[in-house]
Amino acid sequence: MFRDKHFFAVYLTLALHAAVWLLVSDYRFKYVSPADAPKVSEKVVLLELIPAPRQDLPEPAPPVSKPTAALQPRTDAVLAMPSAASLSTASPDSLRASMAAPAPPTAEDWAFAANYTNKNSKGYRYNWGQQVRSMMGTAVEGPDQGMVRFRIEIAPDGSLMQVQTLWTTSAMAEQLARQAIKNMPPLPPTPTGKSLVFEKTISFSPFANDGPPLYKDDCLPDPPVFRNPFAWDGRSPQVVAAPTPAAKLDPQAMEECLRQLPKESIEAESARDQRLMDRWGSSQTGR
Repeated sequence: MFRDKHFFAVYLTLALHAAVWLLVSDYRFKYVSPADAPKVSEKVVLLELIPAPRQDLPEPAPPVSKPTAALQPRTDAVLAMPSAASLSTASPDSLRASMAAPAPPTAEDWAFAANYTNKNSKGYRYNWGQQVRSMMGTAVEGPDQGMVRFRIEIAPDGSLMQVQTLWTTSAMAEQLARQAIKNMPPLPPTPTGKSLVFEKTISFSPFANDGPPLYKDDCLPDPPVFRNPFAWDGRSPQVVAAPTPAAKLDPQAMEECLRQLPKESIEAESARDQRLMDRWGSSQTGR
């Protein structure tokens, strides 16, 4: 036991003497990194291997000149593309869009219209507008195109009683329409046997055509006309008006209405779709 303590004291004394000696000798207690090795510059050498010429290969043949006729363009391609001279000499009317006048209503169309009483003689009113447009001629794109809206009154015997221009966007369209109305052939009597009063818009344009109407919904009651229930003139007693209910046809009138309905056509459906797209602006037809 005494011997172990003696050796421990000796080791402690030697350790203290070594620490004092290191402090006195100013020894640096840090890691010193070795010096970087000098960089050697690299040299890049490009070698190009050129194969030796072979003696057994024949010399390349000289290029053969193509005949002059092969360089000429095809005749049909030239005819398909109009030249600048032809475009310059073409008339302005040939470069503008146009639409021919539609065919007038046939005798079968007028026979149907003369007996169709639904919706204020809907078939008669449509045939009248088609008859006027067919007599106005071809519509050409330009300042003369436009629309005109008339208020028409036709006597029970089919003769014209009154025509009034409500508005127009083209003086030429109004002039041609009035000339066509003046020269219109005799029309059949009105379906109801009474005077027929209606408003009609005639479109004289190469981008619009009044297609045939649809008749399948003519027996449905008309929706009530909206009127503001809170409108007040400021003087009379203020009363909230009740909405007017839609009128319903009696069974006999409904049966007569359904009997007059014609068969629908693809042209009528297409015309209805086109009118809806034109009204709501959902089709970009490039007009």
